[in-house]
Amino acid sequence: MSDDEEYVYDEASGEWRPASEVRAEAAVVVKDAAGNVLADGDQVVLVKDLKVKGAGTTLKQGTVIRSIRLTDNPEEIDCRHDTIKGLVLRTEFVRKRG
Repeated sequence: MSDDEEYVYDEASGEWRPASEVRAEAAVVVKDAAGNVLADGDQVVLVKDLKVKGAGTTLKQGTVIRSIRLTDNPEEIDCRHDTIKGLVLRTEFVRKRG
């Protein structure tokens, strides 16, 4: 270990640990309905019809959503759709495209 590495106090273990280890453990893995790992910028496809609250529309199965963004919640993703602003989808209803 290098002397200039940053250390963080881990309250769970009661020890001082390298910050790089703590960040690696905190990284959340987000998976789609099929178990594929999702990342920012991925394209997804809806696996079922979804009624969108407040918009009065239904997104049909097979609709492609481009350029997703991950959120703090591993079960939700931020999306942009042509007709709906501020769309948040649950990962159980999407499958990674390509």
